[in-house]
Amino acid sequence: MKKYWLVKQEPEAYSWSDFARDGLTSWTGVRNFQARNNLRAMHKGDAVLYYHSVSDKAVIGVAEVTREAFPDPTAQEGDWSAVELRPVKLLKKPVTLEQIKAEPKLQEIALLRNSRLSVQPLGKAEFELICRL
Repeated sequence: MKKYWLVKQEPEAYSWSDFARDGLTSWTGVRNFQARNNLRAMHKGDAVLYYHSVSDKAVIGVAEVTREAFPDPTAQEGDWSAVELRPVKLLKKPVTLEQIKAEPKLQEIALLRNSRLSVQPLGKAEFELICRL
């Protein structure tokens, strides 16, 4: 069964345009246990919202999981995981954090409840609603 996710990245570090140019990326460097466990729960074909954090604070595009969890090659120590993602589409218009906060049906998503979490699960309805905004 397809799952839905949101990943956060600072655009200054790796923007959607960088991602689109590369065409594929390993989502590495996650050093939070909850986010790591979310990476491990991802399956090939799952849909992912790409969120620019810090400066833009907006969902920019949609990606897809192309490779399930594998050992993070950037980890010097510890049990960390990564997944591989590919860009699917740039949203016609970014969906800002303010728009998400203003939508009553999105009040319980992790982006609003646990804003520091870099890899977050979403329900199908929440994912689709954000894409429609």
